[in-house]
Amino acid sequence: MQIVSNIPLTGEGNSEIVAKKFFEQIGYLSKGADPAIPYKMFADFFIKHPAKAWFVEELSNELKTSKPTIYRHLNKLKGFDILEEIQVFDADTKQNKKAYRLRYGNLQKAWNFVEAHIKVAVENYGKTVEHLQNLMDEQRKGIK
Repeated sequence: MQIVSNIPLTGEGNSEIVAKKFFEQIGYLSKGADPAIPYKMFADFFIKHPAKAWFVEELSNELKTSKPTIYRHLNKLKGFDILEEIQVFDADTKQNKKAYRLRYGNLQKAWNFVEAHIKVAVENYGKTVEHLQNLMDEQRKGIK
């Protein structure tokens, strides 16, 4: 995930514009790349149907793209911790299969989870910076 300085998009009334800009800001949509598949997958499936768990095959068929493409975008969203992987009984195969859904079945709750992980990561960076500064201070003292 990338974190960039930005202003809230609260003044925009078009959900598609807000979603696309937000997805670009966090690094889910790459600038210059075709955003159609990752955008449709997240917006049309996970946001519009937040409690539904989706099989890779369903997403692949609905989006008319390959499973590797679906996995690439799913892995990006899982990396953000915004999706969760669960086991769901597949009536067609009569087996439990992996499926993916928006964490907690709610975008705002899922984002709170993401923010908590970001906060811990930033705090850990701060501890590393403090430790590095202490090491450098000790090293300077030894040089004198």
